[in-house]
Amino acid sequence: MKAPASELLVLDGIRKSYNIGLPNEAEVLHGLSLRVDRGEFVALIGPSGSGKSTLLNIVGLLERMTAGSYRIEGEEMQGLDDAALTRRRRTSIGFVFQFHHLLPAFSALENVTLPALMREGRVTPAQLERAKAVLAAVGLGNAMGKRPGELSGGMQQRVAIARALVLEPPLVLADEPTGNLDTAAANEVFALMRRMHAELGISFLVVTHDPRLAARCDRVLELVDGKLVRDGPPKP
Repeated sequence: MKAPASELLVLDGIRKSYNIGLPNEAEVLHGLSLRVDRGEFVALIGPSGSGKSTLLNIVGLLERMTAGSYRIEGEEMQGLDDAALTRRRRTSIGFVFQFHHLLPAFSALENVTLPALMREGRVTPAQLERAKAVLAAVGLGNAMGKRPGELSGGMQQRVAIARALVLEPPLVLADEPTGNLDTAAANEVFALMRRMHAELGISFLVVTHDPRLAARCDRVLELVDGKLVRDGPPKP
């Protein structure tokens, strides 16, 4: 059955368990189901240990679910081999982490071109120009040749956002993207993500512990003990 045009990802009955020593097994996600449509800006909140990072890793195709169904752009992920999952991840998902994971020996521009290099083995002239344009769009047009160590924390996170957006994936996953920033830089980075979302129509799923940032999202998902206990608009 063809997926609705608005549908980006659907998780149905997702379970995730870890072996902690036979015969013991710990289940972290308990039959979780949710949907994210194209163009949504969604917060994922919950206490430490609630399963947020595990869920984000499964959505990002970095971990396999134990049971359930996960479709992205209408394609079922359960049962795909590692090579197929890697191809889907590189074409459909961008990542922004709390620790930006920029390569210290590479310039800002070189870091932003990495997704193209990893996906295709080279960077075309068109992709290089696209990387320059995205860096300019996030306010770093004059810092393309600088290395991460020459940039502030907020500027480094802008480079990470540009890297996630450069191939215009339909989905960006952001794991505590403002967690290591002061309040002013955090507000600036979050505002940048909202602006890029509005301009490009890319869906964002953002893990955050900051209720002020969650309140500025379109929709909030709350996990407690591996279960979805809330799915709706942010609280006023």
